[in-house]
Amino acid sequence: MSQQKSKKTLVNWDLVTVNPSNKVWNWKDLFCFWGVSIQSVIGFSLITSLYVIYDLNTFVVLFGSILASVLVYFFSNLIGKPSQKFGLPFVVLLRSSLGFRGAQYFGFLRSIVGIFMFGIQTYFLSKALGFLFRIAFFSYDKNFLGQEVFLIFLLGLDIIDWASISIAMIFQIFLFSIGMNFNKKLIKFSATSVYLGMIIFFFVVLLSDVKLTTIAFLDTLDLRNFIDRNNFIPLITVTGTIFAYFSIVILSFGDFSRYVKDEKELKKGNFSLILNLIIFSFFALFIVIGADVFLKENSENLEKIFTNPTDIIGRLNNLIITVLVLIFILIASISTNLIANFIPSQYSLINLSPSSLSFKSSSFIIAIIGYLIGIFWLIYLSQIGILAFIDTAAAFFGPLFGVMISDYYLIKKGNLINKDIYSLESNGSYYFSAGWHIKGIYSLLLGFIFSASTIWNSDLMFLQSYAWIVGAIISSITYYFLAKE
Repeated sequence: MSQQKSKKTLVNWDLVTVNPSNKVWNWKDLFCFWGVSIQSVIGFSLITSLYVIYDLNTFVVLFGSILASVLVYFFSNLIGKPSQKFGLPFVVLLRSSLGFRGAQYFGFLRSIVGIFMFGIQTYFLSKALGFLFRIAFFSYDKNFLGQEVFLIFLLGLDIIDWASISIAMIFQIFLFSIGMNFNKKLIKFSATSVYLGMIIFFFVVLLSDVKLTTIAFLDTLDLRNFIDRNNFIPLITVTGTIFAYFSIVILSFGDFSRYVKDEKELKKGNFSLILNLIIFSFFALFIVIGADVFLKENSENLEKIFTNPTDIIGRLNNLIITVLVLIFILIASISTNLIANFIPSQYSLINLSPSSLSFKSSSFIIAIIGYLIGIFWLIYLSQIGILAFIDTAAAFFGPLFGVMISDYYLIKKGNLINKDIYSLESNGSYYFSAGWHIKGIYSLLLGFIFSASTIWNSDLMFLQSYAWIVGAIISSITYYFLAKE
């Protein structure tokens, strides 16, 4: 097989090594990257729920969150270093561990999960956009939304919902398909804007009653009984929960670290995750506690604490604040969709067929499938328990990480033959058995069995937050003993 054919089959300009002149990301860019990864409605609700709903010691939650971020820091450095060094995305590096066909098909699992979550996230961000449309129409004419056309539903969506999800999808694809340089600017803009929005929201809550909200917040900061053996299990639970939230980003982190200047900037940027988590937790907790106290001072006595920002603004009865928060929710949701779902799916799709797919064409595929998932989510997909199957596919992520890390650091000692990673020649270093590395595949499947068992085995579900780590450890150890000479 000629080298020309090899390039036609495996080489794609979006998958080749990043030009050193294009490695312009620094620690500040990664600070924004990690900021975006937590600045979502889900992230807000998760963090605040751990603090207030489960009535855990505040410092137990904070310490558990920091422990989780240290784990994410450690694993992100491991997976990010080879991509930074060689300028390659995750799925291309995977060829050296699983063979080019193994990387194509097992890497495609990342696209399946990513595209599905992209569609769901688009549906939910379209709800925020729909709220903005309804506010605008209502402000224009209070009777406008009472017209018959707005009472017609198709697949559980009315005309505003259909317009919202269509606009949300088109807008995202337009933004995301411009290129990585623009994506970096989008990530920085989003992280900065959302933190600005949280500061504004913070002062709105604080100034509602400075003394009352401050006292309520300080009351949550209780060090009593912090060092108590009864806090050990909650600490482990919080650590696993926070880690599980970030775990979907870790495997594909190389898709972003390939643009980082050097290893020093990489480590410094990853360390900023801890700072992000502390800043975000402070603002989120104060907003939730302060809003709860302020709302309970009103005539209606609420029976529960609201941890979702959309629920909070719904009770504040302030149109300007509502509009601003919805705009910030849109910005946060779009950027989170970009880094957690879109870009990883895009690289994995291109790797599946490098000779026929490009940055643009893969974007359209993601858009079409994601749009269908979004419109069918409410009335059909959310009703059939499909998320359990998506979680099962995601159970491959930890084992994939384990195989790659064991192969790169322990077997190949940090070396990579760049030309062979694009070669279809049978004498290439990564050709293995017709494109499949059997030892790698076996290790991956064994790790997957352990990881997925925490989803499907009721006796092991208590380990589900650590499924990613369990799968990674099993597959890495297995691969090492199978592949070492």
